[in-house]
Amino acid sequence: MHPSREIHTARPWRLLPLLMAMTAIGPATLNIVVPALPGMITRLGTDAATVQLTLSLYLLSLACAQLLLGPLSDRFGRRPVVLAGLALSVVASLAAIAASSIGMLIAARIVQAAGASTGIVIGRAIIRDLYDRDRAAGMIGLVTTAMVIAPMVAPLIGGILDSHFGWEAIFLFITLSSGAVLVWAVLILPETHHTGAASSATALWREWRGLLGNSKFYAYVLAGALGSAPYFTFLGGGPHVVITLMGRSSAEYGLWFALSSFGYMTGNFTVSRLAQRVSLDTMIVAGLALGIVGACLTAVLSTLWPNGGPATVFLPQFLISYGNGLLLPNAIAGAVSLRPEAAGAASGLTGFSQMAIGAAATQTISMLLAGSSSAMPMAWMMFGILVVAIVSFRVLVRR
Repeated sequence: MHPSREIHTARPWRLLPLLMAMTAIGPATLNIVVPALPGMITRLGTDAATVQLTLSLYLLSLACAQLLLGPLSDRFGRRPVVLAGLALSVVASLAAIAASSIGMLIAARIVQAAGASTGIVIGRAIIRDLYDRDRAAGMIGLVTTAMVIAPMVAPLIGGILDSHFGWEAIFLFITLSSGAVLVWAVLILPETHHTGAASSATALWREWRGLLGNSKFYAYVLAGALGSAPYFTFLGGGPHVVITLMGRSSAEYGLWFALSSFGYMTGNFTVSRLAQRVSLDTMIVAGLALGIVGACLTAVLSTLWPNGGPATVFLPQFLISYGNGLLLPNAIAGAVSLRPEAAGAASGLTGFSQMAIGAAATQTISMLLAGSSSAMPMAWMMFGILVVAIVSFRVLVRR
């Protein structure tokens, strides 16, 4: 029996909480500092545009590091790269506490993101090492719920810590949390990708080349990246529509936003239940189709019910988020399953593409909504992206 299958048989659920914790570090560390940004401007003698780099450059580093860490885990194994990444995150968090200038803090955040991305990219590869393609989709669905819950909880924790102890306490909390996950990984994380002749530099280059020459790989990568772009579109445009145009409070927006997060988690749970009965490709198409219906519903409600309030955008967004929860775990599982020996590289490319397209969608919708008096530009942008996603997926899969 393959060593990874022995791990799976003996401890089927033991690694799941650890993988969820590893995955949560990246998004939690991104969002937890948001409430402290105004205080940093005063304490570090800087301006809003500069302190904003602690978020934007963190996100850029989080995306780019995945391109490197995935292939490294294919070559040297999952466990050493995970432990090194978590250790790097801990050290960078300590450096952030000691930062005496905004430049030092930004540098610490860039390194911190590189380490924090380890859990996102290698966690997916570990799941593929342990499970076959269909079962991997269900497990990835469960693990990625951490990426939804963490950004919801982290700002609350950051706000409490900043209010009572100052922004340095936030980085102390990150240090202790990342350190705890590091110790946890040292104690129980096995090596799931067994290096050897099959993982030599020559053999891996052959695997990576085969991966990049496979049209189905691009089908899954684009399905995941374009399919999740409506979430980022709403992330960039939703506050303008609800708070600025509808005149609602940020607190009310936050409460409504929890509904879309619940939709995504419900989609993930559905995948975990159906993964071995419904094909991966079928759930991807279903998720994209539900997103298209939700985008059309946003346009219709905005036209027929202009005074309907947040419900006109959040109820359709629940449908879009549910579809996103269906397609994303399956798209990731499909991408990392085509060449199992190159699962780390596939995971890194998938994660990078998702974040890069997401960042572009966030920036684009902010420009489209400038001067608009309704949610219509947001609805049509989401519709257009999802139509491109479903058409490209079907064409590339058939090819």
